[in-house]
Amino acid sequence: MFSLITLIGASVAALILGCIIGAVLTRTLSPQEQKARDLESKLQDSEKQLSQYQQEVTQHFAQTANLVNSLTQSYKDVHEHLVSDALKLANVDISRQLLNSSEANGLPTEPKIDESEFEPPKDWAPKTPGSEGTLSESFGLKEGDEQEPDTIKVS
Repeated sequence: MFSLITLIGASVAALILGCIIGAVLTRTLSPQEQKARDLESKLQDSEKQLSQYQQEVTQHFAQTANLVNSLTQSYKDVHEHLVSDALKLANVDISRQLLNSSEANGLPTEPKIDESEFEPPKDWAPKTPGSEGTLSESFGLKEGDEQEPDTIKVS
């Protein structure tokens, strides 16, 4: 019926095919492969949860910043409303007290800068026009009074 060569060839082909199928099944069904796949899926789930958590934290702080800004603006609006109406409706003494209390509480008011109080630092400014300033290397030395810097006299 079948020749011996055909029978041996079919047997070898079946053996090779069986080995390949066995290797694939062993690899896919082995406990180490299952553990590796489980760990990989857990890692991906953890990364998704971390990403979602980071987005929630970012949204929380952005919303908190917006709410604080709106609260601050509302507080400023109420304060400005009270001060403006107090200036219109109250007498001069009460108006001054309100303005002074707003300055004492650190509320923003018009900055009052007296430029006459500012002057350059005295250590950089010349004493008199044409003379040298305090930080000059030759400041305080008299003529003929020459010292060599960084020298030590040994007796």
